[in-house]
Amino acid sequence: ILLVGIPESKLDDFTDQYQNLSIEQRIKVGGNSAEGQTQIDGISGATVTVMVMNVGITRGATLLARALGIIETTSTIILPSTVNLEVAPTKTWTELTGEGSIRRLLLRNRQVDEAFKGTKGEGIDQVADSELDDQFTDVYYALADVPAIGKNVLGESEYQWLMDSLEPDEHVLMVLGNGYSYKGSGYVRGGIFDRIQLLQNELAISFRDLDHTRLQDIYLPDAPRFSEMSLFTIREHHGFDPGQPWQFEFLVRRQIGAIDSVFTSFKADYATLDDYLIRPVQPVAEPELELWQQIWLEKKIEIGVLIFGLVVLLGVLFFQDVLVRYPRLLHSIRNGFLIYTVVFIGWYCAGQISIVNVFTFLQAMMKDFSWDIFLLDPIIFIMWIAVAVTGLMWGRGVFCGWLCPFGALQELINHVSRMVKIPQFELPWSVHERLWAIKYLILLALFGLSLQSLALAEQFAEIEPFKTTFLLKFSREWGYVLWAGLILVSNIFSRKTFCRYLCPLGAALSVPTNIKLFDWLKRRPECGSPCRVCANECEIQAIAPDGVINQRECHYCLDCQMTYFDEEKCPPLVLKAKKERKRAIAAGEQIEIIDATA
Repeated sequence: ILLVGIPESKLDDFTDQYQNLSIEQRIKVGGNSAEGQTQIDGISGATVTVMVMNVGITRGATLLARALGIIETTSTIILPSTVNLEVAPTKTWTELTGEGSIRRLLLRNRQVDEAFKGTKGEGIDQVADSELDDQFTDVYYALADVPAIGKNVLGESEYQWLMDSLEPDEHVLMVLGNGYSYKGSGYVRGGIFDRIQLLQNELAISFRDLDHTRLQDIYLPDAPRFSEMSLFTIREHHGFDPGQPWQFEFLVRRQIGAIDSVFTSFKADYATLDDYLIRPVQPVAEPELELWQQIWLEKKIEIGVLIFGLVVLLGVLFFQDVLVRYPRLLHSIRNGFLIYTVVFIGWYCAGQISIVNVFTFLQAMMKDFSWDIFLLDPIIFIMWIAVAVTGLMWGRGVFCGWLCPFGALQELINHVSRMVKIPQFELPWSVHERLWAIKYLILLALFGLSLQSLALAEQFAEIEPFKTTFLLKFSREWGYVLWAGLILVSNIFSRKTFCRYLCPLGAALSVPTNIKLFDWLKRRPECGSPCRVCANECEIQAIAPDGVINQRECHYCLDCQMTYFDEEKCPPLVLKAKKERKRAIAAGEQIEIIDATA
């Protein structure tokens, strides 16, 4: 709702005013502060924006203070009331205003002048002493969706049309005025009604042109005549409760220069009569959940899908000796899981683990450790459990080869490029094994920076393009996007170049590889000497020329295990099959000779 042309620096200056204020203070934007209020300056041309920002900042600070235990939380649950559509007595204007269903905000020139005293607007638009008691503005306001109000003021047919246009839990504010306009200049420039707001508890509801309907006439003969008549829709997402008291806020602006202006506000109360409401029975108060518990409940669907995927992966790992005998099936399962990792874990859940998470955990271990910090992000927490379990049982290769979204994205890009026969480039073994050291050097450098400043280490950890790719989805400065793009493009010609040579996370996870409990990757004495089929086919070059699998570099793709059980591809098995055929032939010939002799 910010009008074009307001520089960001003005927003920064505005928020700087909240330094050293307390959430216990009642903060007011613009004008003079009344008793018990703290006044801060607004922004010319951004009246509604700063009012909403004020509510957002104070409300956010209050919620944060409750979550951290700085202030007490309330356990009272208040269910919203609804308008009773069955109660619609016939009322006159005098009766509606007399009972408080239609409220009035009458301002005189004297009140407005006094409100601007002590501000830059003092003395501007000054009226003569004889006019100080004259009317400045006269505004009536009410909830028009209440039948006793709407049907009498709008008429039966107009009220029915209004109700048909509303979505569930939407309401309508009726504003009728004479004198100083409640529409404001923002309505002309940007469709923003910057002179009125509806306030309820921690809500500040402003209105745009899409919320506005011009009211043509009112059907009460004893009602005054008004120069402006409007209906404003209170949308469902605001969470407005017609059964709770609220305030109508009216802003008055004075121009102090060609561009700059100051404003002050006046508030008037409103409470819907109980006769026109249906109040629900309030349930017994329940203890408020911890913040991390609320987050886990909100993400229960994502958590369920993630756990299901991890169970599928565990099934593949436990039954790998069976699945590798069916290469086509295993390739389909693996490619499908890689797509799941990229789309669901990476882009949908933002579950990409980073080296910064490792440093955060280490720093927490050295200081006052608390699980609450890590439980605030359930997806990352579960992913770390998966890394711990699979790393302990099979090594870090399971994460790098199956669960890392960026690694999976690189592998899928390379897989497609191989399908369309794009030539692949691989470095000689002697060069390749030396380039491994780069990621360990990067890890050491980042770890050293994290000891000095975790924030500084996080900046340099941008060598990982994870945030750009998955958290921000490439909506970032061109330098970060270019870096991520170059890495992904390199996978067209060579598989997982970043993982092999630059990834500090992979380097960190490979450190405890030697403590894994199982070694399920089978090898034969012939592997490496003389057979080098697996070494030549390993697309990340994790198998040395002597046939030894480097567990620190293996991504557990199981390609070598498919070759291991392939009787038509594995040379030792092929040779064994030939010997068995020769023995069978020799045995058959010997039987024929015996039969002929007999």
